[in-house]
Amino acid sequence: MNEKRKLHIHMSVDNIEESIAFYSTQFAAEPTKVKEDYAQWLIEDMCLNFAISTRGEKKGLNHLGVQYESDEALATAQKEFEAKGIKGKEDKGATCCYMASNKYWVEDPTGIVWENYHSMEDIEVFGLATKDSADACCVPKPGMFSATAPSDSCCSDDSSDECCS
Repeated sequence: MNEKRKLHIHMSVDNIEESIAFYSTQFAAEPTKVKEDYAQWLIEDMCLNFAISTRGEKKGLNHLGVQYESDEALATAQKEFEAKGIKGKEDKGATCCYMASNKYWVEDPTGIVWENYHSMEDIEVFGLATKDSADACCVPKPGMFSATAPSDSCCSDDSSDECCS
């Protein structure tokens, strides 16, 4: 694979303004995208896509990910996961984090969820709140890829779950 990838980190925070100030100092750069509940830094010299939001049940690490530059590169990564026996969840046409994206979610052996994705375009909504919608966005819960996990949903039954939570 010769295409450039970026490490993606998404943190849930208590206060968006204070966190923007902190991470702008941490990365010596202003965010590339700011919404009332979300901010994102695309840090080219680190190949990093770092995002924060006030979404999510717990504060701290929300999920990790790898951003791919094309659907072809994402498909290659998905095939590699599957060839190695790593079960994941395909999420085509997701509306999440102010982007339209294709995704392939996997879980590491310790239960950390990884979002492998290619974003197609910016959109003006964080995501769809209806978790039953085919293009609703939510981070799969740890254990979602086990043999006993439900195959039709990535969110819990808790109605407080929101997109990218």
